[in-house]
Amino acid sequence: MSAPAHDDAATPESRHQRLYRVSQAIHATLEPHEALQLVVREAVELMRAASGSLALLNPNSGLLEIEASIGLPAGGAALKLRPDEGITGWVVRTGKAVRVDDVAQDSRYIGARDGVRAELAVPLLMEGEVRGVLNVDGDRPAAFTAADELLLTELAAMAAQVVRNTWLYQQHRQRSSLLEALVQLGRAINSSVHLDDVLQAVTRESASLLATRMSSLQLLDTTGDWLVLRAQHGAGPQYQQRPPLSTAESLMGSVVRRRKPAQVENVQTSPQYQHRALAREEGLVSLLSVPLVYGQRCLGTLNVYTGAPHVFSNDEVRALTALAELSATAIEKARLLEHAVETEEQLRRNEQLAALGLLAAEVAHEIRNPLTVMKLLYHSMDLHFPVGDPRAEDARVMGEKMAQMERIMERIVGLARNAEPRFAPVNLRRLLDDLMLLTRHKLQQHRVTLVRHDDADLPPAHGDATQLAQATLNLILNAIEAMPGGGTLTLTARRAEEHVAIAVADTGHGLSAEQQQRAFSGILSSAKEGGTGLGLAIVRRVAENHNGQLLIQSAPGAGTTMTIRIPAA
Repeated sequence: MSAPAHDDAATPESRHQRLYRVSQAIHATLEPHEALQLVVREAVELMRAASGSLALLNPNSGLLEIEASIGLPAGGAALKLRPDEGITGWVVRTGKAVRVDDVAQDSRYIGARDGVRAELAVPLLMEGEVRGVLNVDGDRPAAFTAADELLLTELAAMAAQVVRNTWLYQQHRQRSSLLEALVQLGRAINSSVHLDDVLQAVTRESASLLATRMSSLQLLDTTGDWLVLRAQHGAGPQYQQRPPLSTAESLMGSVVRRRKPAQVENVQTSPQYQHRALAREEGLVSLLSVPLVYGQRCLGTLNVYTGAPHVFSNDEVRALTALAELSATAIEKARLLEHAVETEEQLRRNEQLAALGLLAAEVAHEIRNPLTVMKLLYHSMDLHFPVGDPRAEDARVMGEKMAQMERIMERIVGLARNAEPRFAPVNLRRLLDDLMLLTRHKLQQHRVTLVRHDDADLPPAHGDATQLAQATLNLILNAIEAMPGGGTLTLTARRAEEHVAIAVADTGHGLSAEQQQRAFSGILSSAKEGGTGLGLAIVRRVAENHNGQLLIQSAPGAGTTMTIRIPAA
């Protein structure tokens, strides 16, 4: 089939009018494929061509792929070329238009359909770079003129504007998706306090953000020598059972060492990737791995895999890196919170041990004296009974049991001695900083605002850091319980002549004089409802063992201030 000669309908004036209408139509549609198809259709009609196509460079694959076509068979429309193939590839490499009067005489030609004799191809230029090619084919030799080339160049400029707008839209959409993913991740972080839940949220959002087949997250172990898989989204059973990776020998280990992203176009064939067989089984192809950096430390890597060959763009790398930065902060926060919970549990266990020691001291005081009296009376009675009298055996057993009780009391006294403080200089600011971190989550849960006041010239205390931390923690937790509807808790560390003082003040309901007296009652005689009754007795004993005092200021409806006052170092 041959194209007819140009007629009056294709005069320069009518051509410019049609270009104007094409421009108007392009700006009237929001669908990029429809706009590009319109450009190709107008190019074919204006050039009296038999077929035409518009091919764009795929930034991910690096291939020329046909985005819109007229008159090509299905196989031709699906044709993909490297930039060094065909007349189209030559236009991409050189950035110049080409008009071939007889394709049979041109070794560069690769046919997309049968019967083509002539070809005209012009580059799509965006910011000085070739991003694609607009092409028309004729079924007769020398089907196109220099005027056709100028006209096709104008159409290519229109198409380039469509492509540019499309890419800008995609960039904005990706940035919007990134912001949405960051918001979703932030919500997941704030709603979850468990590290595993945070890690799962990170992998889920990263896979969604880049529309990848699978996402995984690895963390360094305690030695820093191995990357351990901690979370994944979309991975198969084989990948989930993958062994740890060496940071010294693996590709992802290099991401940790260099603290820079790395990507592999095909992990199934790359010698850099250690588990190529596993990648083939799981259908994983392209990989992007970015470091999880928090402060000056790298915690591990965040990785995404595609199921088809893909070159990750700079925007995609930046997006995943931004997500990784937020994720590293979330991971560290979850770790600190878990550590805080563990520390609180440890302090509670230590408090229970201290309570046992203090309880032992009071037991020794309350039982040992009556036992001594019983022994004295028993021996003063000088009980002697005739042989065969069963009371003789009873008296012997009574003496043995009192001796056994005395030995038990000696062990209890020994336990009480172990509760004595081990004195050393104690940095009170650091002690309170640790307790603030420890109770931060509990304060938030109970809607309690924390206020902190420290003297600038605060000296270290002379005491046992563990026992002082336990005592202060007890006062803080009591203060939180005194404000069930929320309130303000004020922590103050101040100098008091040769002493230092830690004050814990709440805005709770306060204590009456009777409640204050009961609060300082002995361990065995305390009757605190819903608890052991050991809390304030332990705090008081700790203060006394440090040659100090536990002071209370309170009144009903006016809140309570508890102050531990001990010597400075």
